[in-house]
Order: sequence, then C-alpha cells, then structure tokens
Amino acid sequence: MSLMTLDDLREILVECAGEDDSNDVSGDIADVPFEDLGYDSLALMETAARIEQRFGVRLPDEQVMELATPKAVLDAVNTAAATA
Repeated sequence: MSLMTLDDLREILVECAGEDDSNDVSGDIADVPFEDLGYDSLALMETAARIEQRFGVRLPDEQVMELATPKAVLDAVNTAAATA
C-alpha cells in the first residue's frame, strides 16, 4: 500500500467540502488547523470515511476528533497503514 500524500488528502477535503464551499486547501496547508481551513467535525468525519474507502485505513472517531491539522491526519493514516 502506498502512503497517503497531502495531495491525496487535499482531494478528499475538496470532495467533503462540496462545490459551493469556499474552503481553500491550496498551498502548504499541512500545519494549518482544520478550523482555520473551514472544516468542522462533520466534515472531518466524512473525510475519515472517504479515507477508509480509498486507503482501507479506519481511524476511530475519537482519534479523528483529535486530529487538528492535515499533517496529523496524514501521520495517523500512514502509521495505521504501516502497522496493518
């Protein structure tokens, strides 16, 4: 299994935001809090569901709520994938 990249996550975030949202996830967003990017807990849960569909990695809901930045999500997904 290949590692999830920031571009992979960015694509999922755009899908979860919907076409009408103005959430900007371009540029170096790795350390920008999801709150500052305009993503709430519901959007993050949807993001986690799509990650599971595409990468086969399930993150527990409690863990998803603790992941504050895209980098934290990437670290959690790639660590889980490596140990699976």
